[in-house]
Amino acid sequence: MATSILIVDDHPLFVEALKLVIQGAFPEAVVSEATSIDMARGLLDSEGPFDLVLLDLSMPGTRGLDGLIELRARHPKVPIVVVSALEDPRIIHEVMTCGAAGFISKSTRGSDLGHAIQEVLAGSVVLPRGYQPPQANGPASGASDLTARLATLTPQQVRVLQMLRQGLLNKQIAFDLGVGETTVKAHVSEILRKLKVASRTQAVIEAAKIDFDQITSQSINGNDSSN
Repeated sequence: MATSILIVDDHPLFVEALKLVIQGAFPEAVVSEATSIDMARGLLDSEGPFDLVLLDLSMPGTRGLDGLIELRARHPKVPIVVVSALEDPRIIHEVMTCGAAGFISKSTRGSDLGHAIQEVLAGSVVLPRGYQPPQANGPASGASDLTARLATLTPQQVRVLQMLRQGLLNKQIAFDLGVGETTVKAHVSEILRKLKVASRTQAVIEAAKIDFDQITSQSINGNDSSN
């Protein structure tokens, strides 16, 4: 069967360049495109399984690592490789903690990108050349523990948490998801338990810690404090 690859990216020029790379490495590949996490969710649910998902982190309608965490929760067996211009080692570390199959920089040359995709499809993990994970006792450790806890959420719990971060009330969340308020309350209770927090406000604050600006600032602050 032909290799099936889903590209999740809202930058048309990069998507076209990526498709050319894929077609060069896998002439028979079937390539699908999604310009949002919602669209990716729909394609994965209706047209999957895909052999590989290539995901840009900076997507409309999602914050930080939310999109990656949601897609991983819904389809844990599908390898997801992040292809991003965000090359901070802390972000790469959190991406891998979420269970990604690799991280490829958008600055990677086309030939190297094609080779990296081949390696992932062969079962290998790909990372930028020279990447070094943060030290276990450095500023990365706290966020990584949080990321691991977020990764235990079910797909529906991830969506509820995303809506909490948008400031929606239980009634609004129930309407958007097509469920009862009792169900939403149950999801919120499980989110609080898994994140080890006492309130929805604390859950939102915790989830914000894996937004890219927070990850980067933690890395900078950690380096400053060690000097």
